Amino acid sequence: MPLPPLVEPAADLTPAEIARYSRHLLLPDFGLDGQKRLKNARVLVIGAGGLGSPALLYLAAAGVGTLGVVDFDVVEESNLQRQIIHGCADVGRLKVDSARDAIAEINPLVNVAVHPVRLAADNAVALFSEYDLILDGADNFATRYLVNDAAALAHKPYVWGSIHRFSGQVSVFWEDAPDGPDGQPGGLNYRDLYPEPPPAGTVPSCAEGGVLGVLCASIAAVMGTEAIKLITGIGESLLGRLLLYDALQMSYRTITLRRDPQRPPITALADYEALCGMDAGLDPDADPGLTPAELRDLLDSGAPVALIDVREPAEWEINRVDGAHHIPTSALESPDGPGLLPAGRIPVLYCKTGTRSAQALAALQRAGVSQVRHLRGGIVAWAQYCDPDMAMY
Repeated sequence: MPLPPLVEPAADLTPAEIARYSRHLLLPDFGLDGQKRLKNARVLVIGAGGLGSPALLYLAAAGVGTLGVVDFDVVEESNLQRQIIHGCADVGRLKVDSARDAIAEINPLVNVAVHPVRLAADNAVALFSEYDLILDGADNFATRYLVNDAAALAHKPYVWGSIHRFSGQVSVFWEDAPDGPDGQPGGLNYRDLYPEPPPAGTVPSCAEGGVLGVLCASIAAVMGTEAIKLITGIGESLLGRLLLYDALQMSYRTITLRRDPQRPPITALADYEALCGMDAGLDPDADPGLTPAELRDLLDSGAPVALIDVREPAEWEINRVDGAHHIPTSALESPDGPGLLPAGRIPVLYCKTGTRSAQALAALQRAGVSQVRHLRGGIVAWAQYCDPDMAMY
């Protein structure tokens, strides 16, 4: 729906800015006024990762006056396949520092504010209040619900994007948006799309499920476009619509969103890890987790252990622990799952990082399998402590 400009225009543009942004200035309905609004805008990007990286580069090139970057992580080699704001020399650096330097190379006229912190309930609302607009490129549901609720409490609109393997989604959420011309409530938030998070472990992260690198650019470009439209007041925003992109089919479609009349108002922040079930629902009395050292000792002792790799077939082809059996999580969680386990042996499940194995273990516990363990930290931890030469992904 059309929305008024989010940001007032700056007083003027310098000759250097006019030269730099000349192609914007020629655009009908954008021109000097639109560029002045970009100059005055303050945009906070959550995450300098797959979505945040290209979004930051394009917003910087477009002339957004102040860009904030929230990320507490460091650059890893596996990030470089899609997180294009970082390079080989940045491996090991804080992502916010790498992003700041890359933005300076793209456009030194942009002010960059780095926030090398974990976004949390005790800092999100105050941080959001310093900006006009939020871009949410988070890769987990706990942070997405936190961003949504904090944006509502800070009275800020935000652009949300999500990617999974070969597909992506984008929308705009703004609890305080004006009502539409048809009288429909204009204010929507993420809970109108997803009232409740999915069960823990059912939607793998990029690290667990993979993602086509160039997909990040496609979704981030739409997010950046929506940000510029909101700032300048041009075009029809995605507020009230969900954009769905399928890279394999090369198809875009939109779904109309409506405010849920039964949705309770957002009055305070919550415990989002508990909301999203990040404890995996394990029986705390079963003590099912083993460290790599404990598993190594158990194997060396000659105990009747059956290592069960619960990852997907493509991951099994990359690497595996010697002697493991391959039974994917989906099979273990089926009604026939307990019967797939080797008889007379203690099953020890492992995945990449421990998330899926914990989820599969919880499912087996609910099915009545009591003597089952899993490897904390997954094959990543095993490689680090027991097999440093193992190929890692």
